[in-house]
Amino acid sequence: ILSSMFGVSVNSSVYSRDNDYKNEETVNVTVYEKINPAIVLVEAQIMDGISSGTGCIINKSGIVLTSSHVVDKASYIEITTSKGEVYKAEVIKKDTETGDLALLKIKPDKPLSATIKLGDSSLVKVGQKVLAIGNPFGFNGTLTTGIVSRIDYERNKIQTDAAINPGSSGGPILNANGEVIGISQSIFNPDNNKSNIGIGFAVPANEVKKLVSAYMN
Repeated sequence: ILSSMFGVSVNSSVYSRDNDYKNEETVNVTVYEKINPAIVLVEAQIMDGISSGTGCIINKSGIVLTSSHVVDKASYIEITTSKGEVYKAEVIKKDTETGDLALLKIKPDKPLSATIKLGDSSLVKVGQKVLAIGNPFGFNGTLTTGIVSRIDYERNKIQTDAAINPGSSGGPILNANGEVIGISQSIFNPDNNKSNIGIGFAVPANEVKKLVSAYMN
């Protein structure tokens, strides 16, 4: 009845929404397949056991970015790539005061296959689509999506509703072009980090650029 009443306009409308949905899926799949090979599992031996997080390969020679709190006071650090390769890592640079960031170094037998690309976090807008990749609760290579919910200028953090959980720290927050605009750091909830209520925070990518520049120079 609707088709005969409104003619092709209904079908055109449905077709348009269907195309939009498929296009959004394409963004998710494309970004994940491009970036996930550059994401690693970080496991650090600390006094209380194992601290687990996520890392991003920023240089094919074996430079990995993660959150400094993941590797803080670690006696031994191990990195596992998306291909299952395992390497011993050492901390080569930290920014604990402003960014909760750390650079790690591994020694692969050959250049690594993929790296992340850092975007310009000063261009981030509330409402834009974001994707997060990480290892929450040990579920390696998990993709979640959401938006930028808020920009906390006072604390220099990007707030997002893309689900991040323990184990996601150090993982990338990406824009639709696959550029890293932030590094997952923490979540806010009322039950002592037992659940995610859609309030997560990331260190802006421009803070990462400062750390990398300081190391390179």
